[in-house]
Amino acid sequence: MSQSNTLESIRFSPKERNLFFPTVRKRVDQYFADNKISKTANTEMVMKTIILLSGYILPFVAIVTFRIEGLAGYALWAFIGVCTAGIGMSVMHDANHGAYSKKQSVNDWIGYSLNLLGGSTFNWKLQHNILHHTYTNIATHDEDIKDRAILKFSPHGKRKGIQKYQYLYAVVFYGIITLYWVLAKDLVQYIVFKKLGVNKNSPAENLQLLVRISLTKIIYLAVVIGLPIYLGMSVGFVIWGFLLMHFVAGIILTLVFQMAHTVEGTSHPVADENGVIENDWAIHQMNTTVNFSRDNAFLGWYLGGLNYQVEHHLFPKICHVHYPAIAQIVEQTAKEYGVPYLENKTFGLALSSHFRLLRQLGHLPSLNEAIG
Repeated sequence: MSQSNTLESIRFSPKERNLFFPTVRKRVDQYFADNKISKTANTEMVMKTIILLSGYILPFVAIVTFRIEGLAGYALWAFIGVCTAGIGMSVMHDANHGAYSKKQSVNDWIGYSLNLLGGSTFNWKLQHNILHHTYTNIATHDEDIKDRAILKFSPHGKRKGIQKYQYLYAVVFYGIITLYWVLAKDLVQYIVFKKLGVNKNSPAENLQLLVRISLTKIIYLAVVIGLPIYLGMSVGFVIWGFLLMHFVAGIILTLVFQMAHTVEGTSHPVADENGVIENDWAIHQMNTTVNFSRDNAFLGWYLGGLNYQVEHHLFPKICHVHYPAIAQIVEQTAKEYGVPYLENKTFGLALSSHFRLLRQLGHLPSLNEAIG
């Protein structure tokens, strides 16, 4: 399918009706009803929000208040990067899916934590909630797995000679992802999403959006870079600390995402000439998404349930603190209906699988080249 296809041209049309999703949805709903618990955030989630936001804000306050430079200062910048990734995975992610609270106003305010990190909630929702969650691993539509410069994430991408080494250099590019997001990506997406028709705002609304995005970034950079320098801190220290923070956050965020979709065993389907993916949407999610480290309590806490991506893709409006419980329901139901439940048991297995796939994709021609 060509890149020019519109989003509306893609649709899921299973050859045979599969009762997996109606059944698992009913069972999950019954779990919450039987246990008389909400699908949204609980006390654990609120405490996690406080901890991660504090870990993001307080070290920066300490740096500028006590003029902490040198190794101690860089350690604090790195820790801010860890908390930046944590907020992205554990706080704003649930809120911008509408999974944090039953009240949309609460979801909106918690979701704005992405703006606190220098991003745009509006663009994120378009890229993630619409493009990624609807068209998972469909390279022409899923922004998150489209080939980038000298990185190839799909067997359908055009091969470049240097990509046979991408498994060696990919992590360097992962480290600049959040920096690119803060400096340029939102503005690029503002243009691209309007062109694609994903952004359905009126011209007046888009003008307001552009002003908000621009002001958010100006304020973010003024505070995070400008304020420490204004208060007399070394320009070199502030710039290198800022870059270190984003390098740490970028590596964590990108690796965690890639270990759920760009690993061995996942599929990368292509629509036929009529724009049809011959599969049920839920089965498509099961074929393109992989869990990892389900038994690791710390990773489950810090990653915001993104090691339970199977459950997240089926139930994005359920807060991630409930994923460990409903994972058992999803896995058992998948087994009953002969649906794949993809999983890497440990973080190490998921990580190595990602880099093996990167190597395979870098050495193999695209499917189009192979057919030609």
